Parts: sequence; structure tokens; C-alpha cells
Amino acid sequence: MGSKEENGALGKNLTSIQQDIDDEEMDTKVKKYLRGERANLEILQDKKLKGQLAVREELYGKSAKAAAKIEKWLMPSEGGYLEAEGIEKTWRIKQESIAQEVDILSSRNQYDIVLPDFGPYCLDFTSSGRYMAIAGRKGHLGILDMKNMALIKEFQVRETVRDVVFLHNELFFAAAQKKYPYIYNRDGTELHCLKEHGAVLKLQFLKNHFLLATINKFGQLRYQDVTTGEMVGNFRTGHGRSDVMQVNPFNGVVAVGHSRGTVSMWKPTTAAPLVKMLCHQGPVTALAFHSNGHIMATAGMERKIKLWDLRKFEVLQTLPGHAKTLDFSQKGLLAGGTGSFIQIWGDLSGSQSYGRYMSHSIAKGYQIGQVVFRPYEDVLGIGHSKGWSSILIPGSGEPNFDTWVANPFETSKQRREKEVRSLLDKLPPETIMLDPTKIGAVRPTRKKEKPTKQEREAEMEVAVAAAKDVPMKKKTKGRNKPGKRAKKKQEAVENAKRPFFGQVVKEELSKKKRKRISEENELPKSLQRFTRKKATA
Repeated sequence: MGSKEENGALGKNLTSIQQDIDDEEMDTKVKKYLRGERANLEILQDKKLKGQLAVREELYGKSAKAAAKIEKWLMPSEGGYLEAEGIEKTWRIKQESIAQEVDILSSRNQYDIVLPDFGPYCLDFTSSGRYMAIAGRKGHLGILDMKNMALIKEFQVRETVRDVVFLHNELFFAAAQKKYPYIYNRDGTELHCLKEHGAVLKLQFLKNHFLLATINKFGQLRYQDVTTGEMVGNFRTGHGRSDVMQVNPFNGVVAVGHSRGTVSMWKPTTAAPLVKMLCHQGPVTALAFHSNGHIMATAGMERKIKLWDLRKFEVLQTLPGHAKTLDFSQKGLLAGGTGSFIQIWGDLSGSQSYGRYMSHSIAKGYQIGQVVFRPYEDVLGIGHSKGWSSILIPGSGEPNFDTWVANPFETSKQRREKEVRSLLDKLPPETIMLDPTKIGAVRPTRKKEKPTKQEREAEMEVAVAAAKDVPMKKKTKGRNKPGKRAKKKQEAVENAKRPFFGQVVKEELSKKKRKRISEENELPKSLQRFTRKKATA
């Protein structure tokens, strides 16, 4: 009897301890979603304002609790990084030692496919990370199911293939071949030949706008709507041949790297670049965007990798080294590859200061062409001159996926419904801009533009005609003489002209002032001290 009571008391204590632990975890998660500390409403004198703010604070608390519950039950997985002990360094940990510690399913993501007759290879993943498209420079195209590690389709086009990209799902993909880009379906059937694009070097797909962006060997940037076939934009970049192009996932702006060290950013509705940045002293060899869209990484021939803050267009950090290809993971890791060596940098402290995280060397003599992180997996795909490889990068992928955004396990019915929904939610090309948060905001009132000389003269003529047409009152004898009537009309005309003459005088004075300031600025410093100075009060 006594032992049963002791066991019951012990069970109650354990449940209470577990409840306390759960409450503490929930409190920490709620604090993460709260909008700062709660406002002190006791110091307010206005009762109405106090009540309104109290209701709003209560709503903030409810929304934070709801978000914490969603994270607890719907996002159970947590991402982790490599952690070194003592003087051990994470970049010295080899793939062999990682493979010994992970589970069987994860170890299957470590492999090397050697196809030396068709390389170098380039890769692309779907947004869910389940399917991968491969393209060998000598005409080898294929689609693989990464979940089952099964080949869906492969075929030979018997001509040069420079790039490959999936369209809105795994059923269609585009390949940049020798003369033109082609669109194929999942079965390898050719659907379209896009002859207007010419010999394309790089392909990118804007999934929210259903636009295929290409740049050819003459430096022409084209946008084509894949739903209607309409050519939305056709521009000359004016900087020659370029095969460095990426899409910013945050706003849909396409960035192109040029041989003079500049990076230009484009949207399909304007013929001039939105931004032109001088990023390097030599040619830009690679660029990539962070998933939040605010950080851009560029690599140049002067052996420097720069991280840029696109909100200020300033350099955040400069890393030593050369990279032929760059890519950001979903969790913010940056991978760069050159020759047969791959380097991964990470912002593990959250202070936007990237440091060395991992490194990997493939077989000597293999030349890396492209590195791509696989979404929702801790996997890095490597396309090189002898085939393609896959390595494990702990902490690179998002551990929890949203089935409304990207579902790796979606059925054919779910895929059809998602395709229809995405077509209904398709964004027009006009919504592509540097700051998409401005969409839906009220445009500020502009200052009234100054009228031209012709407009001012026309307004003055209208005012003079209106003054002449004003009827004159008939007055008593002696005050209605023709001379006095003509004098009054002349005064009315002069009064109508006076405001226009005042504007002309003001403009002439401002022109003289600007001219005097420019002349002073043009003088050398040694002579500027002889210029007339303003009298001080």
C-alpha cells in the first residue's frame, strides 16, 4: 500500500516537473514571437488611448501564443550545425567521418556519379528538393527522383548544352542548347524551340511571375512568359558577353555580372538597369542571393568574395579566395567552388559575420562547374567535369517544410491543384521592383513641376484676353471719357501680366545664383579664397 502511494506521488512529481519544463519552453517561444517588451500603460492619462493600446497588446499576446503552439506541434524538427570540441576545427571534419555518424537515409545522399564522356555537368533542383535535372555539356539530359534515387528519364540531344532549369514544377524544364533554348517535358519530348532568344548562356526562372529569363552570348537579356508565350522584355545590357546571372528570390530582380566588374539589376518593364554596382576591379565570376533577398555574394577575378547589403548597397564583409560558382542555402550558408576545392562559410553567430565552416576536396583533376544546395535537405550538389557528386553539409537545409509552399511528398492530384492555384496567383511583371513592400502603398504627392516657357506665355495670353474682356461700368459725366477707359483697361492688362513677370525674375535670379556657385566650385582651391564671400550678420 505504502509503495503504491510512493509511486503515485513520484509520478505526480514527474508530471509536474515535465509540465514546468513545457511551460518554460512555451514561454521562451512566446518571447521569440512577441513584438518587444509589453508597453507600460499605467503612465497614460488618456483613458480611451489606454483602452485601445490594452486591446492591441492582448491581440499581440494571443498571436504570439498561437505562433508558439504552431512551432511546437507543426515544426518539431530543429536544425543543427557541426560543433567542434576543444581545439578541433569544423572545416577539418571529413565527409567520411560525417557518414559514420548519420543515419542510413542521410548517408545515401553521399555519392559520386562518374560520367567523364559527357561533362562538365550543371544541376538544378525543384523548389521542394525532390527532383533534380542534370545537363552534360556534350548533350546528356536527365531527371532524377532524389527521394527514391531513381532515374526518371535520360536522353541525348547530340549538341552542346550550357544550362538547365526547371520551370514551375518537375513536369517541364528548359535547356540552353547550342543555337536556341528548348523546353522539354518529363518524358523527354520537345515542346518548344525558343528561336527568339538565340544562343543562350544562362537560364533563370521566376516562379511567382512564370517568366523565363535568358541571356545570350551577345549580352541580350530576354524575358518570356511561359504561360502565354509573350516576349515581355528584350534588352541589351551594353556590357558584352556574360554567363553570370541570378534571380533575387525576394523581389524577382535579375542580377547580371559583367566582365568590367559591375553587377546590373534588371526588371522586365524597363530598358535601363535599376541598379548598376561596381563590385570588383576585374570580371565578376559568380554571384548568389541570400534567401531573405537582402544579402548578395559576388566573386571576382582578383581573388575576393564580397558580401553586400542590398538595403544600403554597401560591403558587409570581404572574404579571401576565388570562386567560379556560389550558392546560398536556405539557412544562410554560403558555398563556393573553384578547381577541385569547395569552401563553405557560415554566419553561425547571427551577426552577419561569415567564417569558415566546412571544406571538401573532390578527386584531383575534376573541375567544379556548379554548386547547388538541395532545398529541405543538408545536401550540396556538385556538378564537375567528370559527372556530379553530392556531399552532406549539416545545417544547410530548412528542417521543416510547408506543404502549401513546397511539398516533397505531394501526389499528382496535389500537384495539379497547386499548378492551378499558382496560375491564379501569378504576379504581373510590373510587380518586380527593388522594394516590393511599396506595392499597395500610397504614392507621395510630387512637387508641382515648373511650367515651360511656351506654357507660361500661353497662360499669360489667356489672362490678358480675359482682362480685356471685362466690361467697364458706365459712370457719370466726366468720369466716362475714352482716355480714362483705355487707361483702366491698360492697368487691368498689367495686373494680369504681373505674376508671370515675377516668376521670370525669380528664375533668372536662381539661374545666376547657380551659375555663380558652379563657377566658385570650378575654381582651384588655391584661388577659391579670392572669391567674394557672403556678408555675415
